[in-house]
Amino acid sequence: MGLFDQILNAVNDPNLQANAGQLANIFNSVQQLQNNQGTDSSTMQTALSGVGSLVRSALQEKRAEGGNQLVEGIINQFAGTSPNPSAVNALFGSQWESVADVVSQRTGIDRNTILQLLPMLVPLVLNFLQAGNNTQNPQGENPVVNNFLDADGDGDVDIADAMQMAGRYFSR
Repeated sequence: MGLFDQILNAVNDPNLQANAGQLANIFNSVQQLQNNQGTDSSTMQTALSGVGSLVRSALQEKRAEGGNQLVEGIINQFAGTSPNPSAVNALFGSQWESVADVVSQRTGIDRNTILQLLPMLVPLVLNFLQAGNNTQNPQGENPVVNNFLDADGDGDVDIADAMQMAGRYFSR
């Protein structure tokens, strides 16, 4: 099951945190960010995809170091719709510039733009992942995070694509 399907299941599952309002806030924040940066939707999707890929790698490393509880703790502490440099530090430490270089190389977006976007995009990605939190059992598994971290190992995960599909679905 894909990440988008997991999000839809989370929205439809009363035991999980996801709801249309939470997702609408995320999409509105991405739209505002896009407008504030003067970028088109394709550029923002490319940036989101590049950042999402590195967030996934960082969370996979965190899971290897401290298990799912560490990953859930980071997500719950730093998820949001406001810029948060601490979220970037929690995932990448002092490697901001290296992360910006990688995203810039992968996307063709100017490095300085990526440096400005990181504190805004990382909390949005984490907020999207938080949708799978279990409201009845906070220690329970988060199927959205499991899918994002690609538990089946097929490599087919893209946060920007999932957000775009969910945005289309909820704007009907």
